[in-house]
Amino acid sequence: MQSTIPNGKHAAVNAKLTESTFTNVCLSGAKFEDVNLMAAGFHNVNLAGARFDDVNLSQVAVTNANVDGMTIDGVLVTDLFAAYRRMR
Repeated sequence: MQSTIPNGKHAAVNAKLTESTFTNVCLSGAKFEDVNLMAAGFHNVNLAGARFDDVNLSQVAVTNANVDGMTIDGVLVTDLFAAYRRMR
């Protein structure tokens, strides 16, 4: 399917993009503020260096992820996993 959005910078303000599909799209450096991604799916997505502040991650499932260097509230996720494995 041909893209209906031309290359370049775009702003979607007060937009409803429900059920949209983004394939082979570069959003590097994009800003998301007051965005609802509830029940969105992400596959083969590069989030390296992304920052998430004031986010609701309840019921989020992450599988097959590279979490090297990832922190949650300043704690390395790899350290959290190691502590969890020691407690089991």
